[in-house]
Amino acid sequence: MESPEHGSARKAGIPQPIRSDGAGNVDLGPRDVMRDRENPDMFIPPVTDNGLIPNLKFSFSDAHMQLNHGGWSREVTVRELPAATTLAAVNMSLTPGGVRELHWHQQAEWSYMLLGSARITAVDQNGRNFIADIGPGDLWYFPPGIPHSIQGLAEGCEFLLVFDDGTFSDLNTLSVSDWFAHTPKEVLSANFGVPPSAFDYLPKDQVYIYQDQVPGSLQSQKVQSPFGEIPLSFKHRLLAQPPLKTPGGSVRIVDSSNFPISRTIAAALVEIEPGAIRELHWHPNNDEWQYYLAGEGRMTVFGGNGAARTFNYRAGDVGYVPFAFGHYIQNTGTETLWFLEMFKSDRFADVSLNQWMALTPEELVSSNLNAGPELMDALRKVKWPVVTYPGYGGPERKA
Repeated sequence: MESPEHGSARKAGIPQPIRSDGAGNVDLGPRDVMRDRENPDMFIPPVTDNGLIPNLKFSFSDAHMQLNHGGWSREVTVRELPAATTLAAVNMSLTPGGVRELHWHQQAEWSYMLLGSARITAVDQNGRNFIADIGPGDLWYFPPGIPHSIQGLAEGCEFLLVFDDGTFSDLNTLSVSDWFAHTPKEVLSANFGVPPSAFDYLPKDQVYIYQDQVPGSLQSQKVQSPFGEIPLSFKHRLLAQPPLKTPGGSVRIVDSSNFPISRTIAAALVEIEPGAIRELHWHPNNDEWQYYLAGEGRMTVFGGNGAARTFNYRAGDVGYVPFAFGHYIQNTGTETLWFLEMFKSDRFADVSLNQWMALTPEELVSSNLNAGPELMDALRKVKWPVVTYPGYGGPERKA
């Protein structure tokens, strides 16, 4: 019989950790109801969840904001999401004219422009330079050690920066202002051939982000190098790339095969329509780092030995899947789900459960799973990264 407390909570629309099979009990203690509503499959896990899978979710909304005149930044690293050892990321915004100062990293930098536009500059070890404007859906990639800058254009910008080291922090980079501030003036004088007084007004610490004027046209800022331009473009127009379309959505893959300079980070931009799923699969080359751009979804990660755990994601969340763990992502909302999946690798690679079964002797698969013709006849030899079937919209959530 339902208790009075449980009944009143249910009528008020407050979720309770009780599954449809009766497992669980009411939660009448201190709680964050809004959080519980955002994480229904963690609050009421599917009966198939089991065992010890680590936390594989962190929201940029829970990350510390670094505020500067000229913009802001926040980061998700191994400190925020301990499982995410291969990649780290920074979400950054620059005002019109705001500058991420001249700097460089020990790590490679891969970036996706979310909103607005920016100008990037870089110079390689051979004195060849690169200056380009980046718009929504465009990427850039800077190899380790290549000095560069980012500046917001007329409308400002917001972008995601991804680095090929989970311990990375954007506040611990190598910047020109920081180096100057910690170099004696007489050394700077000798290096540049100007009086020490030329350095009287140097910043005393790392500038990081600062406010400047909106730059002029790309042509007006062109700098001619006697050694020419960088031969492999640091820019790629991912959203302009023709997608691989399948029933239920699309995928755009970018790696060193179509963006040659990107030698340590591969990615896919995935679109999942309502009711569709990113099919059951795994990646045979590295861990997967995810960034959710729009919509709502859930992912179950299977780690072997009976271990599986389900997580809920929405725009601004980071997801992670350890190397070779099986998983799927299902659109649980009413709008299209968009997310990036990224890998510390020069090539994108995934193994489709459906395709593997279809390309294995039928008798073997059938005996392994006690599967009849209904399943065996439906297997596909061609991989569909995103799938949907009329009348089969995936498992329903039952509280």
